[in-house]
Amino acid sequence: MSRLVVFNKPYGVLSQFTPEGKWRALNEFIPIKDVYVAGRLDADSEGLLLLTDDGHLQARIADPKHKLEKTYWAQVEGVPDEAALDRLRAGIALSDFTAKPAKVKLIEEPSGLWQRDPPIRYRAAIPTRWLEIRIAEGKNRQVRRMTAAIGYPTLRLIRAAIGKLGLQGLALGQWQEINGSMAALQGKFE
Repeated sequence: MSRLVVFNKPYGVLSQFTPEGKWRALNEFIPIKDVYVAGRLDADSEGLLLLTDDGHLQARIADPKHKLEKTYWAQVEGVPDEAALDRLRAGIALSDFTAKPAKVKLIEEPSGLWQRDPPIRYRAAIPTRWLEIRIAEGKNRQVRRMTAAIGYPTLRLIRAAIGKLGLQGLALGQWQEINGSMAALQGKFE
């Protein structure tokens, strides 16, 4: 049976086991050997990171051709209106590709959300809002580039789910091992 590790990645941690420069690495949190990241998160993004020892499963999670939906919570600068969100829903041209249509809605700050260390910059004159964005792609810094393209830069980005698999109440920096199969990602734990 494949190993599948679910990890709630903090801000400032790379999606690799070796630290680089100012960034920490997974080896500070996950003592398991021979598991590899399936779908990276930038050091300045937080939330769900999956690791597995199964190359086939890793490809099924990370490769956009499998259309495995990823859910993100993005705290953006400003308050987007429906017209701005509709641009994301229609698919938006970025400098090097056109992002496919996203499922997007305004949400309240997610309940139980941990404090980020360091906190995002706060400016009293500029409000922020949270968006839930669901995409099946996952190109480099895609969500951040999408929100910037509609005029609302992302201040904080959290991946909340991959397929049907979410953070499952994991505290920041915690991990757990679950059944390593596509069924787990589709919400059917074996």
